[in-house]
Amino acid sequence: MKQEFTITIYTENQIGLLNRIAIMFSRRKINIESLNTSPSEVEGIHRFTIVINEDEDAVRKIVKQIEKQVGVIKAYFNKPDEIVWQELALYKVATDVIAEKVVVERLLRQYGARAVVIRKDYTVFEATGQREETDRLIEVLGEYGLIEFVRSARVAIIKNSKGFHEKLKEFESLQPGEYTVDSI
Repeated sequence: MKQEFTITIYTENQIGLLNRIAIMFSRRKINIESLNTSPSEVEGIHRFTIVINEDEDAVRKIVKQIEKQVGVIKAYFNKPDEIVWQELALYKVATDVIAEKVVVERLLRQYGARAVVIRKDYTVFEATGQREETDRLIEVLGEYGLIEFVRSARVAIIKNSKGFHEKLKEFESLQPGEYTVDSI
């Protein structure tokens, strides 16, 4: 049964690695719902966060395949209840429409949004949260003439992780032959 999984991949910062990883999903006909890459807490190590809807067996297989790539240090997959995650959303609304509406201000406070740009012709609001939360604000602002909307990719932290730098320290303390890829 298909369900949502978040795949976290720790890599070296190599040209072409993102493309090689994306091709693996394409070959397996798995659609990527969200993709974020950024530096990790360890200097020189990058973190990919990929969201897909797939069955667990297929996710397990693709994670093992990803780990075989040169430049990939470790890959994990998690269900939504095993991570803490957020997305950032920006909403552009005509300033004259919202300036007249006290209701909009109250709704923005209700959704934790804040104004990041206020111009005569438009205002841009920012909100962070789960996808459902940012989607509800789209609907609300749509009633007031939403001009534009954009949402970032997911950023996620694994709940039961001590951090990848701790894993690396453990790995570095082992002697050759005392470790496997799974021990990282």
